[in-house]
Amino acid sequence: MDLDQQFSEIRLIIKKARSDAFKVVNTALIELYWEIGKYVSNKINKSEWGKSVVNELSKYIQQKEPDIKGFSSQNIWRMKQFYETYSNKPQLASLTKELSWTNNLMILSKSTSDKEKEFYLRLSIQEKYSSRELERQIDSGLYERMVLSGKNLSAAMREIHPRADDTFRDSYMLDFLSLPQKHSEFDLRKAIIKHLRNFVLEFGKDFTFVGEEYRIQVGNKDFYVDLLFFHRELQCLVAIDLKITDFKPEYLGKMEFYLEALDNDVKKIHEKPSVGIILCKNKDTKVVQYALNRSISPTLVAKYETKLIDKKILEQKLDEFFRQENNKLT
Repeated sequence: MDLDQQFSEIRLIIKKARSDAFKVVNTALIELYWEIGKYVSNKINKSEWGKSVVNELSKYIQQKEPDIKGFSSQNIWRMKQFYETYSNKPQLASLTKELSWTNNLMILSKSTSDKEKEFYLRLSIQEKYSSRELERQIDSGLYERMVLSGKNLSAAMREIHPRADDTFRDSYMLDFLSLPQKHSEFDLRKAIIKHLRNFVLEFGKDFTFVGEEYRIQVGNKDFYVDLLFFHRELQCLVAIDLKITDFKPEYLGKMEFYLEALDNDVKKIHEKPSVGIILCKNKDTKVVQYALNRSISPTLVAKYETKLIDKKILEQKLDEFFRQENNKLT
């Protein structure tokens, strides 16, 4: 083992120690804010404290502990709200300790239901979102889109990759590509490569980029996969075929050919069968369902949006969806 490799191992040890230390400090900070929120909540509920007392408390802390930040009266009120929101929900409360205070506040202020809060808490932990990344997903109405979507996965996908339901989505928001209304598949592919980091964030951080127009040779002919990724958790190659039109059944045959070639000539022995994503401008759910019913390949059909959908419209659709579901039960 050469020195560079040995030094690299030491660097990894340092990075892990720093990460572990941050987690311990962050957990302690969240627990501190919880206890302060609990104390203030109890005092106010007993009518012992009012708004003026909280303001005095803030000034007192800032005078006595000038080096300690984060105790403005506004933040103390947030601690109270934080405690009151999760005090009777231990399952959600335990998740909050794994996120930063900033991310917790964002979920607290931008989510309306417990289900939505749990969704973003778990997603933030899984994807290790920064506050900016989390804000984008909330503002894009990811929760509403996930609930309203119907996953178009082949039976083979569900059998070979049981966690596919938790990994892939029915639609992806690609507003960051700044594409014009009329664009070509070339434009779409090049825009994705230019904004690859944001594309990976939208799809999930376990996606690792392998190549653009990835060449596969079958017989004496060359074929090209628009985008090829590797998914770390699923342990498989992910081929993405880009389409700027509605989904057509013949797209599936092309993808199955790509997957067969990848599994035979590119996939490593320890990896699982390759997965295909046909990413279309739009799709007819019934057409997709019929096409996938007899598919023997692990394939997904999804659509992409180039402009953010008004979150209020998504919320209205979600309310309507839940009303319909409740009516089915009554």
